[in-house]
Amino acid sequence: MKYDDASWHYGGDFPSDLPEAAGATHIGMFLAWLLRKGYASEELAEEAEEEIEQLQNEELTGAQFLLRVLDEKFTDQELTDEGNAFTLAYYRGEDHDSKFVDDYFAAFGVNEQSMYGVADSWAHFHKVAPMVDARYQAWVAAGRPQYMV
Repeated sequence: MKYDDASWHYGGDFPSDLPEAAGATHIGMFLAWLLRKGYASEELAEEAEEEIEQLQNEELTGAQFLLRVLDEKFTDQELTDEGNAFTLAYYRGEDHDSKFVDDYFAAFGVNEQSMYGVADSWAHFHKVAPMVDARYQAWVAAGRPQYMV
């Protein structure tokens, strides 16, 4: 299953003053959270060991990882079962109602039109990561439901 693809974002109604890589920023922040928590599939962990280490050391952002390693695509092949279950519940959401996107908008005070202007930085990652942590804890406490409400 493909959760997201940077080209879905820069291929549509995308700000002409931004690089296409800006379409990967929000995806990369969530992906970085997953990989830093150890939710990489065995295959990805083996194939991208060096890049995951760079991500852990904040030498490579999640968006850079998505673009360089995953050809802009975020799929279920990259994650463990737990990582996929949480991604389905929180990132994809029921009827594509992503609670992650809601949190991303709240963290940066953006909306659908301005979300791509958020800079791809570790400082911004550290602003949204506590929100993802809290959502993960709530999801676990709720018994890992298929979707978050």
